[in-house]
Amino acid sequence: MSDTASTVTASPLPPLATQAERLIELGVHKVARLPADDLRTFAENAGHGDGDTLLAVHPDRAPASVLAPLIRRDGKSGFVVSDMFDVDRFAPCAVELPDAPLYLIAGLDRGDHMTNWSPDEALPALTKADRTPLLLTEGIHWVLQQPAVLERNRCFMTVGSRLRKANGTMDARTPAIWISNGTGRDGRERRDAPKVGWCWWGNRHTWLGIASATSRRD
Repeated sequence: MSDTASTVTASPLPPLATQAERLIELGVHKVARLPADDLRTFAENAGHGDGDTLLAVHPDRAPASVLAPLIRRDGKSGFVVSDMFDVDRFAPCAVELPDAPLYLIAGLDRGDHMTNWSPDEALPALTKADRTPLLLTEGIHWVLQQPAVLERNRCFMTVGSRLRKANGTMDARTPAIWISNGTGRDGRERRDAPKVGWCWWGNRHTWLGIASATSRRD
């Protein structure tokens, strides 16, 4: 396993006002039952963002199943794997979200330095480094605003979202965002499309980082 120090892996994010317009263009404000001007006002009051801040809609307002198809890569829409029909039941775990429909995430890191770490190994290391794991919806927001962050063989897990089963134990799956090879149930037509899938909590993957951030605020 590689060093746990955070590594910036992306170019600066667009200004918050631009991010707001992007979400409005995609119709996310309608999904979230928010007037478009609420996004504009929030972004204006939050300032420029300094290229290090992501505007996100609370997952209760805009679930992953709705956001995923809005991602585009090489003209192809994103999708959720067929055996993750319960994707919207993956909720924040060990993550405190602002109690607001819109919030900001700072210090994003794709987690390339944590490739070949399992989520089980990575989460304590992130906590020790005062970092917080990304939620699946936050990861999707990131790709919506900065598509280049999703690179073949350099994709990421979003271990802040987990599913608690009826018996109280945690589901062993953890959500991830990567690029489809068009094999198996994905179908050839989905080759190179953005893909929301899952990995086992205890498994390592050489091509999946563990995405994280420094803070959230409303």
